[in-house]
Amino acid sequence: MTTGGFSSFGLLKEEEALVLPSLTNNDAIEIGLIAVSIGRERSLPVSFEVRIGEWTIFHAALDGAKTEQDWWIARKARVVNLKHHATIYERVLAEEREVDWHKENNVEDETHAIHGGGLPLIVKDQGFKGVLLVSGLPQVEDHLLGVEILTEFLARKGEVL
Repeated sequence: MTTGGFSSFGLLKEEEALVLPSLTNNDAIEIGLIAVSIGRERSLPVSFEVRIGEWTIFHAALDGAKTEQDWWIARKARVVNLKHHATIYERVLAEEREVDWHKENNVEDETHAIHGGGLPLIVKDQGFKGVLLVSGLPQVEDHLLGVEILTEFLARKGEVL
């Protein structure tokens, strides 16, 4: 049993289902506003960030969020930018393979966090373009909230999963 009961296969299928039709600055802001709306509705103490490449397009910290969440966000973003996969995928895959992810990728835990909450923003016919980051909940919940945000964004764009 791996983190959250996830399998690397299932998480890859999830990434394939969450491919975006586009990722403009306005799209990134819309993703961020969806995140804030859900977070406020549930009174979650979370921080969100949406990046295109290395550029932070959207950042918000809701009531109850902590400043250290920015450190977690930066560490999660480095993992997604390095591997172009969700942070939870990288963790689960390492668990399944019984390897030290940080050693295998020649990076330190201080700079790269393989904890749920970093999701790749993959655009149809363009590939990896950015990152959605969620921090403040247990890692499985961070990941699931990110999936919910992207699912809502896709629904608003008329995409059916």
